[in-house]
Amino acid sequence: MLNRRALGVALLSAGLMGWSFGAQAQTDPLPSWNDSKAKQAILDFVAKVTREGGPDFVRPAERIATFDNDGTLWAEQPVYFQLQFALDEIKRQARDKPELAATEPYRSVVAGNLKGLMANGGKGLQQALAASHTGMTTDQFATLVRNWLDTASHPTKQRRYDEMVYQPQLELLAYLRANGFKTFIVSGGGVEFMRVFAEKAYGIPPEQVVGSSGLVKFRLDPAGKPELFKEPKVEFVDDGPGKPVGINRFIGRRPILAFGNSDGDLQMLQYTAAGPGPRLTLIVRHTDAEREWAYDRTSAIGKLDKALDEAAAKGWTVVDMKADWKKVFPNGP
Repeated sequence: MLNRRALGVALLSAGLMGWSFGAQAQTDPLPSWNDSKAKQAILDFVAKVTREGGPDFVRPAERIATFDNDGTLWAEQPVYFQLQFALDEIKRQARDKPELAATEPYRSVVAGNLKGLMANGGKGLQQALAASHTGMTTDQFATLVRNWLDTASHPTKQRRYDEMVYQPQLELLAYLRANGFKTFIVSGGGVEFMRVFAEKAYGIPPEQVVGSSGLVKFRLDPAGKPELFKEPKVEFVDDGPGKPVGINRFIGRRPILAFGNSDGDLQMLQYTAAGPGPRLTLIVRHTDAEREWAYDRTSAIGKLDKALDEAAAKGWTVVDMKADWKKVFPNGP
């Protein structure tokens, strides 16, 4: 949501994620992918759009690839990781100022009462997001996110959250960038949250991250120093139909490749597939209960229902996590 702009930089970013390249990597750009129809679809697509003089050649400037983040580039269970950050930040604030624990949303968060947060149309959740994401400068928020990523670990996988990225997707990002693609994150997650880790985790620089955003205003602090202040007002929601709108607004080119995992990505996939020339639309389907999680049509997180039906009807590529990926996480199964 890696050409870091050439293969050399891709290898560097891969090293940051703990990859191990052996002789196989010289011949197989996607070593963590099983030899399946999904992998072949990717290889065939990249080959034809980069073959100069071929009928499907796409010039580098138009090789735009967009990826959802939650559930597509990193995991999203049991709750979206940005929500977990918000809950952890609320708890931290309550520890620093115990008097806050008597008020909402602190009371519900400290008590672990998620139902309380979701009552009254999710009013408590909105308050929690405001308390953890606004009322501070963009620099202060980035520091909070960075500190959280450095210290927090996933409740069941016992990994840092920025280590819950998918190894096969890291390889795919690297492969695309090595072939002249520009890779973007287009996610419903907060843009300033993702920008903190996207370059280190994925090799995607901040300017290539499109996400939901709150209102940010320029101001001078009491000492006269310019700063950007995060206010408690939603500016743009980059999910569902908002994704193609965000692509148009912030990228300005229709992607030729889009990768998602849920119904929230449906419109981005439709928009990509509807363009002229060669197109590749992909969905990762979470089918691996042992190495990750198995969920789709009935899940409250990352629901995949309508998009799965459209993939079948339109011939989109569905990546079966259990069948198509040799491994899921770096340095893991």
